[in-house]
Amino acid sequence: MSTEKDFREVESKLQNIIGDSVSAKVLADQFMRLKKGFEPTKLHRSCTIADGISVIPQEDRNGLLSIFNDALDIGRITKFVPASGAATRMFKFLLDFLKTGHKNFDGDIESDDSSLNMARTFMESLPKFAFYSELKKAMKLGSEDLDECFAQKDFRTIVEYLLTEKGLNYSQFPKGLIPFHVHADGSRTPFEEHIIEAIEYAKDEEGKVRLHFTIAPDKDESVKKQVATFLKKFPELDFDVSYSEQSRKTDTIAVDLNNEIFRTDDNKVLFRPAGHGALLVNLNELNGDIVFLKNIDNVVPDSLKTETIEYKKLLGGLLILLQSQVFDCIKMLKKQSLTEFELAVTSLFVVTRLHMTLPKTFFIMDLAAKADTLITMLNKPIRICGMVKNQGEPGGGPFWVVGSDGIISPQIVEKSQVDMDNPKQSDILNSSTHFNPVDIVCGLRDYRGKQFDLMNYTDPETGFISHKSEQGRALKALELPGLWNGAMADWLTVFVEVPLSTFSPVKSVNDLLKDEHQV
Repeated sequence: MSTEKDFREVESKLQNIIGDSVSAKVLADQFMRLKKGFEPTKLHRSCTIADGISVIPQEDRNGLLSIFNDALDIGRITKFVPASGAATRMFKFLLDFLKTGHKNFDGDIESDDSSLNMARTFMESLPKFAFYSELKKAMKLGSEDLDECFAQKDFRTIVEYLLTEKGLNYSQFPKGLIPFHVHADGSRTPFEEHIIEAIEYAKDEEGKVRLHFTIAPDKDESVKKQVATFLKKFPELDFDVSYSEQSRKTDTIAVDLNNEIFRTDDNKVLFRPAGHGALLVNLNELNGDIVFLKNIDNVVPDSLKTETIEYKKLLGGLLILLQSQVFDCIKMLKKQSLTEFELAVTSLFVVTRLHMTLPKTFFIMDLAAKADTLITMLNKPIRICGMVKNQGEPGGGPFWVVGSDGIISPQIVEKSQVDMDNPKQSDILNSSTHFNPVDIVCGLRDYRGKQFDLMNYTDPETGFISHKSEQGRALKALELPGLWNGAMADWLTVFVEVPLSTFSPVKSVNDLLKDEHQV
């Protein structure tokens, strides 16, 4: 176990390395984290329907939609889209093919069979992709004919024009700038699809649409240019589109496999982006009220948007209703004339509606102490998280988790957080009936209308260590608690089942061949 002396020695060492530009104390803590690791998250059971996951009754829908529309009209709604991811992973199997040096898929190719099969599927279906016409144009500019290359099985040239500087250079694009869908007026990228969505559920009565994208610093101009061009199609609307970058202050150091600080070939300390949990800073600085959170690659064509938009409004209405109930409880608890009955009603609401556990000492407290305890429990950011039925997608899910204080609470947990060598924990993880599609609506203000400081409601113990490589050398990297995992661990959390139609992610370019993207 690390000692205070160990920490001070590391802090001193780091101060000598980095000077005064970064807090050595913060980095020393990161270093000690990398050495000792994190305790795995302890799962109690998976959340299921009626045990942690709610279903919106048909008879409640009109009321929730009305509540949402009232908030929408007065400008309370913002959409927040993490969009800094590169498209490189989308095209990994095609990049692997390029590395083989082969012209096509014939003969003995040293490559993973699954990658080759995916590459074959891609080529066989090439005309179905929204970027097909752009690829044809790029090849024509380079004095190449796509149809002729295809007939001659010169797949290498086609892929080079798609992914490298020879042509479209898509492997270096942000994922949000890759054309996903074909519409009557042309192809549309995820950035453009998210704008269309935002018009439907983030436009107030004055026609103002509030939308925020997090983007990579080296791609900001290309993103802003495409978005600005697309917005010109809607001159009657007032778009408030803002951007932010993942703060470099959230980058973390890495260590080698001997737990020594990792240095690059030019002897500089390596700092790495710390995962999507670092975007909590961006969300915190947004100054939002009711904020919808959705990943950049989870979009569908217009013909399939109806159910997605309806459920966005339902989740938003549910959050606003729950938020008003929480605010009413806090205001009641602050009354000088608070009665035992009112306190009992609030306690029941906390336990049954918010799935919270009262402290063991609660029942021996006097009335004032009980009221203070309940206020502390209630006065937090709120999130309503849509959950889809588990279809085997990689990623996190909803679970009842045992905290370090022994209290059980609903949390979104990733596989990387769980001790998979423990059969019981592995069984619980694999028993999950639902999956986290990152379909979240957040309430970021308190009962007085003041912004919460979101940095105060995280669980720093839920970070994790990943194994990466840099310049051909293995390293251990520190990931901050995930944005919808540990970064929101101390929020008031409610899980709600949403239809599978609201979840259509594109992790591989071949996902665009699924029916929901080909409508």
